[in-house]
Amino acid sequence: MDLLATVFLMLEDERRPALFLGTSSDRIGSPEGTQCYYATVAKRLGAWPVAPYVSLNWSEWDDGFNVPFGAHIDLSRGFGLQPMYDGDRGHLLAMWSGERVNVTAIWAWFESAGLAVTVGF
Repeated sequence: MDLLATVFLMLEDERRPALFLGTSSDRIGSPEGTQCYYATVAKRLGAWPVAPYVSLNWSEWDDGFNVPFGAHIDLSRGFGLQPMYDGDRGHLLAMWSGERVNVTAIWAWFESAGLAVTVGF
């Protein structure tokens, strides 16, 4: 079982970015049981509906550092896009967020499609 944890060290405000540390399973396609450990900085760009992020990531699979990055783009009515680079390959997420339900479609490596649905109680 992979550990998933995130600790926010600093929340984003008008002047400063969010800063957080975390661990999760390594990137898509990694061998089962490999973890990554990361520090991430993210900041919404003023009135623009874009929030880029960049991470410094230690990958057990790579046995070294990589630099994932991307941006969340708010479209409207709960819809968003998130192009991303995981430190090795690119992906695209399309998402919709409702009051208690989130749906995310992923185009992993721009080759394989997937779908995630989360429900809050």
